[in-house]
Amino acid sequence: MTLTQTIAQAGIVGCGGAGFPTHVKVATAADTLLVNAAECEPLLGTDRFLLREHAAEICAAAEAVRAHLGASAAVIVLKESYRAEIAALDAVLPQYPQLRRHTLTSFYPAGDEQTLVYEVTGRSVPPGGLPGAVGCIVSNAATLYAVWQALQGRAFTQKYVTINGAVRSPCILKVPIGTPLADCLEAAGGASVRDYTVVSGGPMMGKVLSADAAASACVTKTTSGFLLVPTQTRLVQNAVLSEPQTVRRARAACIQCTFCTQLCPRNLIGHPLAPHAIMRKIGGGNWRARLASDPTLQSAALCCECGICELYACPMQLQPRKVNALIKAELRTQGIRPPAFALEEVRPMREYRRVPTGRVAARAGVEIFSGYVPTRFVSLTPHRVCIALNSHIGVSAQPIVAVGERVALGQCIARPPADKLGAAYHASMDGTVTDVGEHITIER
Repeated sequence: MTLTQTIAQAGIVGCGGAGFPTHVKVATAADTLLVNAAECEPLLGTDRFLLREHAAEICAAAEAVRAHLGASAAVIVLKESYRAEIAALDAVLPQYPQLRRHTLTSFYPAGDEQTLVYEVTGRSVPPGGLPGAVGCIVSNAATLYAVWQALQGRAFTQKYVTINGAVRSPCILKVPIGTPLADCLEAAGGASVRDYTVVSGGPMMGKVLSADAAASACVTKTTSGFLLVPTQTRLVQNAVLSEPQTVRRARAACIQCTFCTQLCPRNLIGHPLAPHAIMRKIGGGNWRARLASDPTLQSAALCCECGICELYACPMQLQPRKVNALIKAELRTQGIRPPAFALEEVRPMREYRRVPTGRVAARAGVEIFSGYVPTRFVSLTPHRVCIALNSHIGVSAQPIVAVGERVALGQCIARPPADKLGAAYHASMDGTVTDVGEHITIER
C-alpha cells in the first residue's frame, strides 16, 4: 500500500485549518515539505505539546512524506521562543539528514501557510493559489503525527485540543473525535467566570459559537481548541454584529486611513488585496448587484480572514475581515469565480509590519489569558461521541453503518462517494450506533 493509500484509508485531513484531505495533498510532487508548527494563534498550544512529547514520531512522518513527495528537504517551522520544543527537535533531527528546522520571530499570523512559505523559501504563492504552485507542500504538526499513527496501522480517531481562557484548569486534552464540548470543559474544571462565550479555535480566526451551537458542539477532525472568553470581549462583540450593521458601519465610519491594507499579511507578500478599497466599495450601496463586474470587490476572495485588519489595524474598530467574509459567501452564492489576479511585488516595508502576537492578543481583549500556554495533559474518555461527517473540504462522507449496530474503535463508519474529494470516518471508540445522519452518534 502506498503512503497516499495509507493516509486515505486512515481518513486524515489537515488538523490545523480547513481540513483539506491529506491524501490528495501528498499525491503531488514538490521540492519542499513545510511542517507548520508555528501555531500563531494566541492561547493555543496543541502543536507545541505534540512537538515536546512526540518529536520523534513527527520527524519520522515528515521523512516518510518527504520521500514520498520526492522533495529535496523537509523543514519543521516553529517560533524561536519555543525553547523546549526546539530542544526536543534537536535531539531527533540528526537522524534525518534531509530534515531541518527553521525558527520564526513571534508574529501573527506566522502560521498562515502562504506567509509561512514566503518566510522559509522567499517564494510568493500566486494570489488565490496553493503552495504547490511554488513547489511546496504545507502540513501542520498534528497532521504529521496522525500520519505517523496511520503508518502504525491506526485510523484517525483521536484529537489533541487546547482548552484555555476563562477555565479553572487550562489543559491539553487527548479525546476521541466527536467528544462533546461539555465533557472537554468539565475536564478543564469548568468556567471561571459567569458570563462567557465559547470560541472554537483561536481568538483571531476561531468561530464564536452561539449558546445553541456551544450546547451541541463536539470535537471534529479540524478542532484545534476551545476557548472560553468573557462575553464583553471585543472579538465576541464583533462576531455578533449583523450584516446590515457591519455594512452600515463601513459606510458611515471608514476614514480610508489604509492601515488595514498596510498591515494585511496577504497584501504584504504581493497579493492585490486592499481591504480599505473594499470597504469603500461596499459602503457605496447595492454591492451584490455590482459583484460580478467589480474586481475590487472580487479581490475579497484573497482574504485569509486572519483578523489583523479588524482586531488590530482599524482605528475605528470596523470589520474589514467580516466584510470580506460576506463578499466571499456571496461569490459562492452567485457562482462567481474571481479572475486570476496578478502577483505584485512584495512590499518593501513588510518586515517592519509584522504584528507581534502579544499585541494582537491585547487588541483582541484576551491578554489576560495569553501569558499562559497549557502544559497540563488529560486523556479523556467520554460516554458518547457525535462524529460530524463533513468536517473537511469536499463532499460529506456517506454512512456505512446503521442504528443499533455495534462498532469497534477504528472501524470505518463512513466513506466519501467514489471519485469525489472527501475523507473516510472511523469509530472513535467501541460502542453502539444510536443515530445516523449528518453525524454518527456512538454510545459506550
